[in-house]
Amino acid sequence: MAVTLTVLASGSRGNSAVVRSASTSILVDAGLSCRETLRRMREVGEDPARLSAIVISHEHSDHVSGLAVLAKKLRLPVFMTDATCAAWQRGLPDAKTPEFVLHYHHSFQAGRGFTVGDIEISSFTIPHDAADPVGFTFRAGGMRLAIVTDLGYVPASVREHVRGCDLLMIESNHDLEMLRGGPYPWSVKQRVMSRVGHLSNEALADFFTDDYDGGAAFVVLAHLSEQNNHPELARRTAERALDGKRNLVHNRLVLAAQDRPLAPIVL
Repeated sequence: MAVTLTVLASGSRGNSAVVRSASTSILVDAGLSCRETLRRMREVGEDPARLSAIVISHEHSDHVSGLAVLAKKLRLPVFMTDATCAAWQRGLPDAKTPEFVLHYHHSFQAGRGFTVGDIEISSFTIPHDAADPVGFTFRAGGMRLAIVTDLGYVPASVREHVRGCDLLMIESNHDLEMLRGGPYPWSVKQRVMSRVGHLSNEALADFFTDDYDGGAAFVVLAHLSEQNNHPELARRTAERALDGKRNLVHNRLVLAAQDRPLAPIVL
């Protein structure tokens, strides 16, 4: 049975994707407005009425800005850790907090798995400057895919979790020279380059060269900075690193975009 990943948006202005199996559909992060999320889903043939749940990686606004309205409108359970929920709630109007906690929040612990419908979900801690940030792997229909963005480096624990995946969606946020010479204040540049910031093209290339098992049918480059990266630069850097591990079946490279959804990737 096919498993599908549809990236609705990826970048600093909003992140969201849909993982779909034969009978279950999960929204991963809700960084677009409710209206835009539903519009993009319909544009690529994903039915919002089929959604079974929302899972949240961390509380930064580009991952949760549409969450409250989406959860209420679609009456969906929302899975996130208690620490992420608490941090997210601190940025909400007080009137929204009790309703969300009572009706929508389902807690999980980082490092623990849970199941939604026929999709088994594993969570793992990632190094990012959020309350309790996690990456995810999803298993259904004999296929396994990983979504891991917003991490300053790729620790051994993350490398282990993404090993053996049929699809890998991973961050390629910035080019180091573009970031250093770009318009951000130095404090922001330091944050992005830190070990709890974002993964550079070069750091991802090192992972591909030294630690990646090369087994995924698709590799999706995600969370590209619009200020400090360029799609072709990210693509070329990744392609050089993957050169010895690519063939007609494995490691077909796809770039996620901020301003438009990708066509569904079917495993």
